[in-house]
Amino acid sequence: MDEVTRLVRADRGTLYLVDHARGELVSRVAHLPELSEIRLRLGEGVAGHVAQIGDVVNVPHGSFDPRVARRVDEATGYRTDSMLVLPARSSEGTVIAVLQVLNKSDGGTFDDKDEHLLAELAGEVVELLAHTSLRSQLRPEQEHSLSFRFNNIVGESKAMQVVFDRTTRAARTDATVLVRGESGSGKEAIARAVHFNSPRREGPFVKVDCAALPHELIENELFGHEQGAFTGATRAAQGKVDAANGGTLFLDEVGELPQTVQGKLLRLLQERTFLRVGGNDPVRVDLRFVCATHRDLEGEVAAGRFRQDLYYRLRVVQIAVPPLRDRGGADLDRLIDHFWFEFTRRHDRPGLALSRGARLRLHAHDWPGNVRELENCLESAVVLSPDDPVGPEHLPIGPLAFGAPGSEDPTRFVSGPVPLRDLERAYVHWILERCEGNKTAAARELEIGRNTLLRKLK
Repeated sequence: MDEVTRLVRADRGTLYLVDHARGELVSRVAHLPELSEIRLRLGEGVAGHVAQIGDVVNVPHGSFDPRVARRVDEATGYRTDSMLVLPARSSEGTVIAVLQVLNKSDGGTFDDKDEHLLAELAGEVVELLAHTSLRSQLRPEQEHSLSFRFNNIVGESKAMQVVFDRTTRAARTDATVLVRGESGSGKEAIARAVHFNSPRREGPFVKVDCAALPHELIENELFGHEQGAFTGATRAAQGKVDAANGGTLFLDEVGELPQTVQGKLLRLLQERTFLRVGGNDPVRVDLRFVCATHRDLEGEVAAGRFRQDLYYRLRVVQIAVPPLRDRGGADLDRLIDHFWFEFTRRHDRPGLALSRGARLRLHAHDWPGNVRELENCLESAVVLSPDDPVGPEHLPIGPLAFGAPGSEDPTRFVSGPVPLRDLERAYVHWILERCEGNKTAAARELEIGRNTLLRKLK
């Protein structure tokens, strides 16, 4: 936004995104020291008008435009004298964002040249948004409010808010981070968020999968080797540690490191120096460490398979990524919508729909493979389903967790009898959680009145 205001010589600038589910504009990037964000109803203020109507508005210096949202000026103490506001449209022609600049720096009025330049910048904004995980949330049919903390991480549950908070705090520093969680839960995405939101973001992000390499090759992969270090080493070669210099080294599944390498990693963590295989001269590097594991490292330490001193060096900042089953129905729905949007477009089936029965089937599964399993399940359904909409029978997942063995009928149960009132109450609360606590939306989903829903919640 600094570059935008510099190019058009404006005092302030704001990028608003359209939250279709809430019928609002929300400031995403802004010169806004007084407030954390601005929210405008569609049609409110000049920016809300542009989002709703889709035209360009230029408010000249010294004029009065009744559409200007004076409540924002009152909240910030900032006086809007002139403004230029343009819509940013998706490839389908939908307004997905609004670009606004305020107060020409020379005290004049924004001109046609400024409008042309801002239009070009709006096009670049659309291109940028198309490469983020926000792209699936900016559709008019989107049912969930905008949620975006880190690119390629979708979710708003309380469990994920804790993860986001820790990730934000860790990213500001150079502290070593240990990301923990089950396989497929998204540990690498968190590691990337730490790097790309840190002061080292311009440096390299180098991943080493410790579980994928034979034990005898890990040391060479990490530290490289000198010429003549072993048969066939006809020249010196750098390793991943060298490649990560100035950036972040991500050690995925660090719990798989053999003990012969653990001591060398400890030295690297302590001194930021290492020896190449076959070398005698220490090499100094400047890098940040982020590690991940699905293993119980405390148990590995107790069993003597993982060095205790290395364990304490790694766990300076711990981030525990929750399994998908613990993130709630609302997060699952957001992920379903995100992946469905991505895969229907990637595989040229943009009109393919997911049936209500299929969505319920996805909610009934306990996802032992976490987000990775969900992602692969939905991609398979998009590619292989012959029908539209896609039904539960097209989902490549096992028998229902609550269905009779071998049954795909969600009306059959294997649990013991429970009072109907308790069953109904549990289902109503589940629907309410899916709707993020929105009672009106939950009543609509259940096809009952809102007052009826309130009675059932008592």
